[in-house]
Amino acid sequence: MNYLLSDTSFWAFVGLILFFVVIIFVGAPKMIGKALDDRADLIRKELDEARRLREEAQELMATYERKQTEAAAEAEAIIKQAKAEADYLRDNAKTEIAQRVDRRTAMAEQRIAQAEAQAAKEVKALAADLAVEAAEQLLSKKLTKTQRNALLKADTAALKDQLN
Repeated sequence: MNYLLSDTSFWAFVGLILFFVVIIFVGAPKMIGKALDDRADLIRKELDEARRLREEAQELMATYERKQTEAAAEAEAIIKQAKAEADYLRDNAKTEIAQRVDRRTAMAEQRIAQAEAQAAKEVKALAADLAVEAAEQLLSKKLTKTQRNALLKADTAALKDQLN
């Protein structure tokens, strides 16, 4: 046994055992166990929180995807309505322009007809004036006074017959 008391390995072993006894006496395993349990609880809570946040994020993502789908459908409906309104306005404008063109054409034709009638009246009046002037000149140059009087009496009689 003397041999054991002088051996350093023996004393290192005794110190190690005393160290473990002191650690157990102080309650280190309970503290380590409690610390590990606390750490495990903390990790469990963090995992639960992470799951909850993941589920919440998935719900939000589903909500946003649904809203995006609804917005796309609404945008399509708006575009469809805008196209329909544009077609209606285009057709309406075509009809209105055609009516305006027809009205203006009719007015222009009416004005042309009036201008033609006016021109015809003026031409007839000018022709009548020229015919009277030419007849006057012819009659004054070629007819004698007695012939003119006789012609005037004959025309007056014919006019009386026509009026009666």
